Amino acid sequence: MNAELVLSFDLDDTLWAVEPVILAAEGAMLAWLNERHPQMMRGHDRESLRAMRARLAEQYPERSHDMTFLRHRALAEMFAQAGHDANHADEAFEVFFAARNRVTLYDEVEASLERLSSRHRLFALSNGNADLHRCGIARWFEGHITAISAGAAKPDARIFKRLLDEAGVGAAQVLHIGDDPLLDVVGATQAGLQAAWLNRNAKPWPKHLPPPARTIKTLEEIS
Repeated sequence: MNAELVLSFDLDDTLWAVEPVILAAEGAMLAWLNERHPQMMRGHDRESLRAMRARLAEQYPERSHDMTFLRHRALAEMFAQAGHDANHADEAFEVFFAARNRVTLYDEVEASLERLSSRHRLFALSNGNADLHRCGIARWFEGHITAISAGAAKPDARIFKRLLDEAGVGAAQVLHIGDDPLLDVVGATQAGLQAAWLNRNAKPWPKHLPPPARTIKTLEEIS
């Protein structure tokens, strides 16, 4: 692999499994809300909050890529509707966000990032709102491009363009690694980047999408 190559990594389900993280974070927030504001939580649960976020995404299409906005706004509306100070949403969101960043890296990730960061410039590129510092992986990355900072989510070309601008390189100099066939592989390829599909669990490639140029099972396969 060319030593000048920039590597960009998706985060959720690429460096760690995201579903247990989100479930734990939502659980921690709901427990906090039920303890601190039990009356407000009558009639609300995990699914009702998700429905509120879906409604807000339709109401604010220009912010639909911003999960921090959607989660915080849903909380603020809940507090306001119950006659409470909407500023309590900050506390509730912090409970969620702290747990959202308590991730368990896949087995090979730490050693692979350490090895690769000594040879290449590494960037994170994610639709999610994980914080590299809170997750404990910031030391390996030169930058972090999110859907929030780019104003668009993968597979939109604008988020990949933001990466190229921050890295100061051409599209052909970047290899993007991610688990999602459409968001990561097709999105990166259509933006002119190289792409590798990280397929940890031998999932079938979607038949309606053009096949990936490269498939890997773990980050150990990147040199």
